[in-house]
Amino acid sequence: MAFELPDLPYAHDALADKGMSRETLEYHHDLHHKAYADKTAELTQGTDWAGKPIEDIVRGTYEKGAVAQSGLFNNASQYWNHCQFWEWMTPDQSSMPSEVEKALTDSFGSVDAFKEQFSSKGAGQFGSGWVWLVKDTDGGLKVTSTENGVNPLCFDQTALLGCDVWEHSYYIDYRNKRPAYLSNFLDKLVNWEAVAARM
Repeated sequence: MAFELPDLPYAHDALADKGMSRETLEYHHDLHHKAYADKTAELTQGTDWAGKPIEDIVRGTYEKGAVAQSGLFNNASQYWNHCQFWEWMTPDQSSMPSEVEKALTDSFGSVDAFKEQFSSKGAGQFGSGWVWLVKDTDGGLKVTSTENGVNPLCFDQTALLGCDVWEHSYYIDYRNKRPAYLSNFLDKLVNWEAVAARM
């Protein structure tokens, strides 16, 4: 399959009033995500991975316990991560569906407790990485964080929501204030309907 850069599901300036600028999306989507797409295509060309689904490539090239992952894994995982990331945000008003609210309350005690745990986990991720709401292999909901491009596919989990905490995702708008970026993401940007669809 071709690893092409997907179009954003909204205009570059559509999230500006909600705390994510046009400049951030131009750099993050048009440059960073495109680089992952191009490198994944290059590294799979002429190999056994050519034509395989991106999920199979991510799972198949992840090395459990490895200090450093392969170049193919890093680029393929970041390609996948970002394809999801754009879909988890919306310029529209997004109310949390009742089934999501119930699931979060059942798992974390309250929606606010979930948000606190998600923000804390994301802010505490040392260096580059991601913070996730996942459905674990036992069916329960958990908040996890991963380094660099590692994602829930590597652990057979279902990613319900994820936020990029690499500096390129927030530094233009928030400088070094990662907690403020995470709070804004949860309160203003999340497409809760997309979360519900993944449940």
